[in-house]
Amino acid sequence: MQSEPETVCNVAISFDRCKITSVTCSCGNKDIFYCAHVVALSLYRIRKPDQVKLHLPISETLFQMNRDQLQKFVQYLITVHHTEVLPTAQKLADEILSQNSEINQVHGAPDPTAGASIDDENCWHLDEEQVQEQVKLFLSQGGYHGSGKQLNLLFAKVREMLKMRDSNGARMLTLITEQFMADPRLSLWRQQGTAMTDKYRQLWDELGALWMCIVLNPHCKLEQKASWLKQLKKWNSVDVCPWEDGNHGNELPNLTNALPQGANANQENMGQCKSLEYQQLPAHKFLEEGESYLTLAVEVALIGLGQQRIMPDGLYAQEKVCRNEEQLISKLQEIELDDTLVKIFRKQAVFLLEAGPYSGLGEVVHRESVPMHTFAKYLFTSLLPHDAELAYKTALRAMRLLVLESTAPSGDMSRPHHIASVVPNRYPRWFTLSHIESQQCELASTMLTAAKGDVRRLETVLESIQKNIHSSSHIFKLAQDAFKIATLMDSLPDITLLKVSLELGLQ
Repeated sequence: MQSEPETVCNVAISFDRCKITSVTCSCGNKDIFYCAHVVALSLYRIRKPDQVKLHLPISETLFQMNRDQLQKFVQYLITVHHTEVLPTAQKLADEILSQNSEINQVHGAPDPTAGASIDDENCWHLDEEQVQEQVKLFLSQGGYHGSGKQLNLLFAKVREMLKMRDSNGARMLTLITEQFMADPRLSLWRQQGTAMTDKYRQLWDELGALWMCIVLNPHCKLEQKASWLKQLKKWNSVDVCPWEDGNHGNELPNLTNALPQGANANQENMGQCKSLEYQQLPAHKFLEEGESYLTLAVEVALIGLGQQRIMPDGLYAQEKVCRNEEQLISKLQEIELDDTLVKIFRKQAVFLLEAGPYSGLGEVVHRESVPMHTFAKYLFTSLLPHDAELAYKTALRAMRLLVLESTAPSGDMSRPHHIASVVPNRYPRWFTLSHIESQQCELASTMLTAAKGDVRRLETVLESIQKNIHSSSHIFKLAQDAFKIATLMDSLPDITLLKVSLELGLQ
């Protein structure tokens, strides 16, 4: 193929404290990101700094000239660019010669080459108009033809800016959010009472997550946070602003694609990602010895996962609760536990078991509290090799599913499995209930497997299953699991597990 003819572009780049603060290029390409010519000139300046002559600010150079040199300088400048600058030069000359002109009321003159004052805010150049145009274009394509991918690239750019502490991160996110709020489909969906697509709602989720990163940034001034809060409240008050829960009423649960199923989904997904190596960088500013950013991050994750929280309304928000929890746990599973991290796991498990109403693993939780089955299964498998007693205590505490407990149980209370015969008061608005019950079953199965050969623990797990699991299909599945575990080919049958299997099968 014949290559395009070579074109020469005029590029100008302004710097301030190691940041590119403005760019112009005669190529005319319009995009959020710098054109190839600006990038090329930047790289040339970085790689060959000696080839780009460093000048004093032009005001300093002019100060060193006498009257004749200044006149020669101005006349040559006008001669070289006379068609472009002559009207401006004549206008300025007339104003300077006029005693009462505005220009003569100002002391000195501006110098674009001198840079900003040290107190002035300095930030990377961002073409705000282009950000707005690009997002508007992406949204007008209706979330198809790769527009979602393009928006995710923009979101990634915001994250990169936040990481670099670039103040453009908040500016760029504000521009993106404004375009989302101006999307005409919002009012259309509101009028028709139809729910937005999951893909589109995930983009709104990403907006929310990025705003959370911005308002929680410890390096921001209070006045900035106050201004963002005002802006967020303003957007929230707009009628078409979508609810986090989505539209109530007409949404029917369809969890087949929304939630990963089974014990190996993340792998009583991650396979596509590169495996990361986590390092324990020392955190010098923290008091306790042996702490690192990794240990602090793990501890915060465990605290967050263990917090008691009420199940939200709406199908999408409930799916999000499950999805976010599983994503966070899958991140934690990438980390290899050493002695320091095991110590943190122990500490947090004990805290959560003994804590008050803030803990989802406390003795007393709200009836509609989000169950801890998924988190407890992770804690159980992590703690089991190091502290089996604590592992079982945590998992057994998490087995409860209070929303299915009857307010007035009947039958023989001395036999725990009779409680399951009571018709449970199911909450129809718990759209993810079938998924939650399958997670409860997974936790119970994990405990049964680990307790093989331990009569006392098997009996305790059986009691917990009989008390807390209300789905006959899941009880039957656990009976099958117990039978399989008890009769593995490479060992003698476990009589206690066979009894557990029989008890559950009869139930």
